[in-house]
Formats: sequence, C-alpha cells, structure tokens
Amino acid sequence: MELRQLEYFVAVAEERNFTRAAERVHISQSGVSAQIRQLERELGAELFDRSARTATLTVAGKAALEHARAALAAAGALGQAVGEVTDLIRGRLTVGMVIGCTLTPLFDALAAFHRAHPGVEISLLEDNSDRLVEEVRAGAVDLALTGTATAAPEGVNALTIISERLVAAVPAGHPLTGRRRVTLRDLGAHPLVCMPPGTGLRTVFDQACAAQGLQPVIALQASAADAIADLATRGLAVAILSESMAAHYRDRLTALLIDDVEAPALLTLVWRSTHNPAVRELLAHSRRAFTQGPTVT
Repeated sequence: MELRQLEYFVAVAEERNFTRAAERVHISQSGVSAQIRQLERELGAELFDRSARTATLTVAGKAALEHARAALAAAGALGQAVGEVTDLIRGRLTVGMVIGCTLTPLFDALAAFHRAHPGVEISLLEDNSDRLVEEVRAGAVDLALTGTATAAPEGVNALTIISERLVAAVPAGHPLTGRRRVTLRDLGAHPLVCMPPGTGLRTVFDQACAAQGLQPVIALQASAADAIADLATRGLAVAILSESMAAHYRDRLTALLIDDVEAPALLTLVWRSTHNPAVRELLAHSRRAFTQGPTVT
C-alpha cells in the first residue's frame, strides 16, 4: 500500500469521478484506475461502485475514506514538522472562494504567501458558500472565503471580513426611485434578481422573508454581482445586493436600504484547523491583507 494510492483514492471519493480525479492529481485516468485496482486487491474489497456515471463509495470504501485521509494528513504532518525545523513550509493548500465574489485582498494574501513559501502548491476553487463550509468541515478545503448568515458556522473556525446590510438596487425611472428605504413588503410588488440559494446573501434575505411569512418573486438568479446589476439596469428586476456590492454600480443603480432586514450579510474566512503550518501562514497573510480594507469587485 502506497501513499499515492491513498491520495488517488481520496481524490476519486471527493470528485466522484475518475476523470476529474486524474486531472486533480495530474496523471492519466488509466493510471488512477490501475492504482486504485491495485489498492482494492491489497485490501480484498472493492472501494467504488462503478456501475453508474459517478464513482460512489461502497460500504468498504466509506469505511476506508477517513483512515486514508488520516494517513495522508499524518504523512503531510511529518514533512511539515521537519519543514518547520528547517524553516521551510511545503505541501499543498486548497483554498475555496464563493462563486461570483472577487476580493482583491484575498489575491494579495495568496500572492504574499506564495512569495514567502514557494514550495507550497496552491489550488483555488469556486463553489457556493454552503458547499465550501462542508468541504472545510470534511478537510477537503483548508481555508475558504464564504458568504454566511452567521458569524461562526458550526464545526469550523471563522473570521468575519465584511458585515453589511442588504439593499435593493433600482435603475432610474423605477417606481421605487426617489425613496431612501424600502421594506420587504414594498419589494413584494416587484420581481427580484438575487444570488442563488447556498450563498450567504440569499440566506439572509430568505430568512428575513420567512420571518414575516413573505414569499417574494425571485424572477432571476445570478452568482455574480455584475450580472445581477446588469439585469436590474435593464429593468428586468430589482437587485438584492449588499451595500458594498451596490456601491460599484451607483452610476446606474440607486441603492435603497431594506429597513426590515436587520441581519447583516457576512463575508467570512473559515478553516477547520491550524495544525497545518501553511494554513497558519496563509491566515496570517489574510489578516494583514484584509486589515488594509477589502475591495469588492
């Protein structure tokens, strides 16, 4: 049994697909398949059900997964422990970022970290916030920037980067133009464009509506603030955005504070553990970068 076999096994389990797993570990699909077959022969059990389009874990595979992750973590910790003694940090770091959100300080932090620790391979992936938090809990993602409705999602450590109110953004000539504030009931008379479920902004909005028994019409959904603003500018719907997001479109949209949505939308860094020195270092770089003031673009 080799560590690379365990690495390939974990990759297929997390990607649920041999092709994507092969791309992730940078070898051919046939190479991944052959190594996992060899691992299955050594263990005396099949780890994946290959009868469907997705590679799903068998009962034996589910039993083996956490042990495989633990073995890989232990091997990584060994190298990191030696690296810390010699003042080097090596390995791999997987960073998550919520879809449609570009924060310049996050990229500044990654660049500074890379200059300080070129021996660490950095992977950056996008997903919705709910899935990113789950990936951090599972250990598949080391550190993630997520949109959340709570300052500390259960089971992870968290650092709030931005906390701000929701606004409704409308173009010139819209019936709500000229007002400084609106309520959820005001918005109920208009189609809305908002981020999809699983994002922190949408969760805050949905929870506020549910608390009042309201079911507004979400006519359009988009993951990127630019797309939401463009749709609102064309008069298709009222945009639901955070204050800093809406500020970027003040030349074409008027932002109206939603009076009865008092809970803020949060942008939060989440991580499970700082046992990995690379996570500690990236977190330190991130704190410094965001202290200088986040810029949402």
